[in-house]
Amino acid sequence: MKAARIKDGRIEWAEVEQSKALDSHQVRIAISHAGMNRADLMQVAGAYPAPPGASDIPGLECSGTIIEVGSDVDAFSVGDKVCALLAAGGYAEQVVVDQQQVLPLPNGWSQEQGAGWLETFATAFLNVFQLARVKSNERVLIHAAAGGVGTSLIQLCKEKGIESVAVVGTDEKQQFCRKLGSQVTVNRHHERDWQQLSSEGVDVILNPIGGDSIARDQGFLNTEGRIILIGLMGGREGQVDFGRMLIKRQRIIGSTLRALSAERKGSILRELWDEFGEAFSAKRITPILDRVVAANDVNEAMDYVRENRTFGKVILAMQDN
Repeated sequence: MKAARIKDGRIEWAEVEQSKALDSHQVRIAISHAGMNRADLMQVAGAYPAPPGASDIPGLECSGTIIEVGSDVDAFSVGDKVCALLAAGGYAEQVVVDQQQVLPLPNGWSQEQGAGWLETFATAFLNVFQLARVKSNERVLIHAAAGGVGTSLIQLCKEKGIESVAVVGTDEKQQFCRKLGSQVTVNRHHERDWQQLSSEGVDVILNPIGGDSIARDQGFLNTEGRIILIGLMGGREGQVDFGRMLIKRQRIIGSTLRALSAERKGSILRELWDEFGEAFSAKRITPILDRVVAANDVNEAMDYVRENRTFGKVILAMQDN
């Protein structure tokens, strides 16, 4: 089958050996589309290797059709249209995955939409609703809010009546996030925008940046506030005000989704659907897609994401590789 191979910081398409025979609880999916995530960019750059035992093919989510099932698979059949949350392997013609990491394609959704929601909505749900245990009367600050995880979290917060603060890099993205549901927006380049947070503060911060952003975030974080660190776009090292952390009983929690077990990922997906499935089915919450590109244009698409130009997710059409 054709699949992505990483060479000198770029992706090349090559013929690779077919995936192994299925274990009893696995399914094989013929991939229609794959979602692009910043973790893919980090892996291609050599900064985020796949978990032990996982494929070295990038790609953390996909949509497609089941073409083979293991002997103990009871939730799916050959021919089912599905979405899958992966540890790796989405940039390929086929992938093998545990059935617990698979959901049916929601009714009325396109394959493009199906490829662009599990990684981002699961990340938002796991970190803000499960780990931070956000309450309805609290305020959530979202860095990189116009991206895939950010647009997902804005919608989840809006559905639950939780106020969100969207931090972005342009005035245009501020307008975009306000229309999506954020009550407050911040252009990170404008000091006056940051100043408006000083009086009311926030209770939960989803931070994919790390580096020097943590110290600044602490300044806006209320007593018993939580910073959930999910990425290191700004670097591995930075300042932490331990005095403020103690006095205000703040918490900084590190979290990654990719390396979790199939059982844990399955639990997250089930709980996400139990909590928000009706809103997904009614299309009050949907994946926000920036563009769908042919798989052969993957490197140009990665450059586009790397330059922070996206409004939502970039999707790869895998049949065009």
